[in-house]
Amino acid sequence: MSTPSRRVPIEPQRVDAPLTASATFLVLTVGDGADAPATVRDVISGIDDIVKNVGFRDLDAMLSCTVGIGSSLWPRLTTRRAPAELHPFRTITGSAHTAPSTPGDLLFHIRANRRDLVFEFERQLLDVLGDAVTVVDETSGFRYFDIRDLLGFVDGTANPIGNAVADSTLVGAEDDEHVGGSYVVVQKYLHDLGAWQQLTTEQQEAIIGRRKADNIEMDDAPVGQKSHKTLATVVVDGVEHDILRDNMPFGSPGASSFGTYFIGYTRYLWVIERMLENMFIGDPPGSYDRLLDFSTAMTGSTFFAPSADVLAALADAEGVSGP
Repeated sequence: MSTPSRRVPIEPQRVDAPLTASATFLVLTVGDGADAPATVRDVISGIDDIVKNVGFRDLDAMLSCTVGIGSSLWPRLTTRRAPAELHPFRTITGSAHTAPSTPGDLLFHIRANRRDLVFEFERQLLDVLGDAVTVVDETSGFRYFDIRDLLGFVDGTANPIGNAVADSTLVGAEDDEHVGGSYVVVQKYLHDLGAWQQLTTEQQEAIIGRRKADNIEMDDAPVGQKSHKTLATVVVDGVEHDILRDNMPFGSPGASSFGTYFIGYTRYLWVIERMLENMFIGDPPGSYDRLLDFSTAMTGSTFFAPSADVLAALADAEGVSGP
């Protein structure tokens, strides 16, 4: 009796890929041409081939790529029902700051411990995608000191660990056609470092909610303004809902343009949406995150990173709708 074959998960769809020294966040739109969806489908279903072609040069560099698909592109690639919560990023307008919604059909989160591997992967990827896509945002990030952001604070402290990673990031039986997938939200924030550096360390710590030197969590005041740490934590009926962040600093000092690229992976899209509402609108409304006085959201896009099996199956013509 023959042994049934088993599909091996494709490494690029590991949303929990290890933290690396370098990353590129590539957001694309897909053209209206009749051949564009077919080209995209062929490329992303075989994304592991490009990872292997580039990554073999240094396996210890941990090259990986996670692919996210936007709500407008999904029905152009497959007849499979869209993920239950997938929709465009919703603009959030607060009393002082706005989280804008910007275009995005595809997200490629490219990670490695060597910048040259990230560069070469992106070059080969865009070469095979060709005229089917247009680059709308390309941001290259780097690790800064001991995993700090450019504001000087450790970033990603609240990430889940161990078994909680899968529980927090991967869709389960609540959406059985998309088990193993993950919702992804990306935003590019530009920092006003000049204004930030005029604050005292104590003022900065009160805004963030952690001590700057050792990252120890601080309590908010019993009443009044909540810290970024508190507003970015989603608790419903006494249960805290985690997300997985792999944020990275980016920028060019010569151009005075630098900031943090936020990327969050989540099992439930509503968790990140609630977090952003807390930050931009406030909890209670009007008490928005004071970090936003120094950090401006420039982009906002939502994607779904399907499981490796679903991604690979896009190459199967039986599961594809017409352009």
